[in-house]
Amino acid sequence: MSPRHGNGSNQAATVIAVVADILAGVIGLWILMYLLDANRANDLVQFVQDAARWLAGWSHDLFTFDAAWLRVVAGYGLAAVVYLFIGHLVAGRLRRY
Repeated sequence: MSPRHGNGSNQAATVIAVVADILAGVIGLWILMYLLDANRANDLVQFVQDAARWLAGWSHDLFTFDAAWLRVVAGYGLAAVVYLFIGHLVAGRLRRY
């Protein structure tokens, strides 16, 4: 294996890990804003909510707890954990090669 190949794999792995962290961070930021009752009329809050809803579209209504805050934390939190897990798993595999 050439050093050049390993370096490219490490750079790709780093990019994948950072992207996964950013995606999970956006979702985590929305959870925090929701729990702190951020003003949803604010453009930044609306942008973060829209981005998180798009990223967690498959999981944001997955659970049917009675408490709304618990549905948000569980549904969006699951998406954030999946992004972190898969992103870092792929990055780890790339670093091995």
